[in-house]
Amino acid sequence: MKKALKIALCGTLCLALVAALMVWLKFGSLIKGAMSVEKLDDGLYYMEYTGDDGFDGLVEQGGAKTSGELTSYIVNFLSQGYYKSEIKTKKTDYGCSTLAARTSDGNVLMGRNFDYPSALGMIIHTIPEHGYETITTFNMEFYEFGDGYKPEGFRNQYMALAGLFCALDGINEKGLAIADLVTGDSVQAHQNTDKPDMTTTVALRYMLNKAANVDEALKLLEGIDMHSDIGFGHHYAMADASGRSVVVEYVNNKMVVTETPAVANHYLCKENLNVGLKEGDDRYNRLCKRFEQAGGVMSVNQLTEAIESASQPEREGFLGTAWTMVMNLTNPSVTYYSRRHFDKPFTFSLKRKK
Repeated sequence: MKKALKIALCGTLCLALVAALMVWLKFGSLIKGAMSVEKLDDGLYYMEYTGDDGFDGLVEQGGAKTSGELTSYIVNFLSQGYYKSEIKTKKTDYGCSTLAARTSDGNVLMGRNFDYPSALGMIIHTIPEHGYETITTFNMEFYEFGDGYKPEGFRNQYMALAGLFCALDGINEKGLAIADLVTGDSVQAHQNTDKPDMTTTVALRYMLNKAANVDEALKLLEGIDMHSDIGFGHHYAMADASGRSVVVEYVNNKMVVTETPAVANHYLCKENLNVGLKEGDDRYNRLCKRFEQAGGVMSVNQLTEAIESASQPEREGFLGTAWTMVMNLTNPSVTYYSRRHFDKPFTFSLKRKK
């Protein structure tokens, strides 16, 4: 009797261990990523994720042309196929500004302000199985996870993994930096060919995963059908370790590239020059003036002060600048400041692959 009981208990234990191993093989990377979430400052959190980020699977299925298609894929990936549901997304207009410059010792820098009515920023440091190491940021309020949602506690931290598939800005290990900004109008890009479909924020993540520089990023954009997020026109500010900096815009569903060190919330291409520029908005001119006064050569402090000068203060119904980034593209790293707290820097580095 005792021997039979012992055999039964050993068998049960073995089954439990096998079950636990199978769960870990399926969900281990996701669980570790969720558990890594930490609060840095008011409205800003940080996560590290290593492993299959699900992006190859998204591309293989042809991408996603709508938020609904994308969120269905996200839920399927995070549940590993065990749950089907929709994550709701929210449409709200937002601002932003960027500036790229060289330092006197040859480094390349890019600064970025993300301005929004309200925001819950999640920094995600990702080392995928296939693709470049990246540090990206996403506003978790774009996903309507409920009033008062914060990525605290395992359930909410796991939900924050949805940010793996979308990015509003970021840098990769090769020194490519990209930021998404609205163009100030509601003319959306919706390209319809037989190419894979991607929304604005998914395509940004895709480029950082796969492109080492601006030229490679542009080639990737030429290979997809772009679909605007949240019902607005968008453009990308891009810079790389060579010092090249451009804005990518869509006019009549055609991609247009313009060389520029600064970008804000209006078109810069000759086809739509100054469309979307609001009266009294001098952020772009302010950044260009700082750039020209420095002859395009700025120290980290000078670039930080310049991008700070274009940040927006809080006012009724508008949070202002939710986060500011100062990125070094030559030695890939990024310093974050949350909600204009320029006395509280948070710096993260990436390791270049040999």
